[in-house]
Amino acid sequence: MEVEQYMVELGRKARAASREVAASATSARNAALLAARDALDSARAELAAANTTDLERGAANGLDAPLMDRLELTPARIDTMLEGLTQVANLPDPVGSITDMNTMPSGIQVGRMRVPLGVIGIIYESRPNVTVEAASLCLKSGNATILRGGSEALESNMAIARCLTMGLEHAGLPAAAVQVVATRDRAAVGQLITMPQYVDVIVPRGGKGLIERISNDAKVPVIKHLDGTCHVYIDDGADEDMAEAIAVNAKTQRYGTCNTMETLLVHADMASVMLPRLGEAYGAAGVELRGCERTMAILPGVNVASEDDWYQEYLGPVLAVRVVENLEQAMDHINTYSSQHTESIVTRDHGRAMRFLREVDSSSVMVNASTRFADGFEYGLGAEIGISTDKLHARGPVGLEGLTSVKYIVLGEGQVRN
Repeated sequence: MEVEQYMVELGRKARAASREVAASATSARNAALLAARDALDSARAELAAANTTDLERGAANGLDAPLMDRLELTPARIDTMLEGLTQVANLPDPVGSITDMNTMPSGIQVGRMRVPLGVIGIIYESRPNVTVEAASLCLKSGNATILRGGSEALESNMAIARCLTMGLEHAGLPAAAVQVVATRDRAAVGQLITMPQYVDVIVPRGGKGLIERISNDAKVPVIKHLDGTCHVYIDDGADEDMAEAIAVNAKTQRYGTCNTMETLLVHADMASVMLPRLGEAYGAAGVELRGCERTMAILPGVNVASEDDWYQEYLGPVLAVRVVENLEQAMDHINTYSSQHTESIVTRDHGRAMRFLREVDSSSVMVNASTRFADGFEYGLGAEIGISTDKLHARGPVGLEGLTSVKYIVLGEGQVRN
């Protein structure tokens, strides 16, 4: 079967399944998740064998060490997958909730009901555990999903898919509610993102190149973020110990995440105090600093920051540092160079904190907290499918509610319009 025909068939089945899943009871979806968990637990040997095949193929094809690490399904990662299914099953179901009911002068009642998006296409790289994460969130929120993982993880993903199918069948839900694309052909991605008659939303998870390509070529709405160029601004009069703790944690707690700080902004009146302290802390952590001229005057060993550095998502032990005159200059820098992911201000001034919250145009804006908190688990969403920096529908960490939409509902007692 040609790829185009194969993908159309997947889409047709997903569309039909999405209607059944949307109409299903919360208890049925939870039962499917828990049965899939038990099936995965019982299939550890099969998962390990499939993953070994992928790892051997990856090694033969020269995959680098980070990719091989993400590809591996260790017993601990399988445990995490099982725990994730349990947690998602225990989350509140957003589907069907009714809010904002108001009685109009005509006597009709108007409100909004939360409903699934329909069919969600997930495109991701390497990590087989994403198959479980994405499928569980889509299913719990009443959606069908088509999952296209990296070609290097195909055997692992298919083994996981068999367990997910067992869970769906156990609960009496259609097996086509979760489908894994069973081909390594790259044309499958191009087909998946150009089938609006079958797919309602695409969620890409991977590198910037993958997400840019999908965003440019898709004929289906895309929930995405391209970069995580996050900022921390240390305001005039900020608590020095707090500022140091936040600035160090936001950069060094973990380097390769989209909510890691990449540029530090320091008020001119705080620079002579904070920069030596932070320079020592970053030096101990092995972080390379690239600074403006005023930063270099205080920390002579710092490399000069180029214009390009202010845009960079380093995803490593490198930090751009700039001294600014005031809050206005800090916000101007952020709104010029930020990827609109996450920004934080460290301040004791309530008025400036409120201005920062209102005027900084990013999907997460914080006061006196590390940017590393910007994820679905820390926000109380239970889990997330990804983070969106777009302004329509979902923005910020996308959990169950972000995988739904709302429709207006009207309740009447025979009213007609005059």
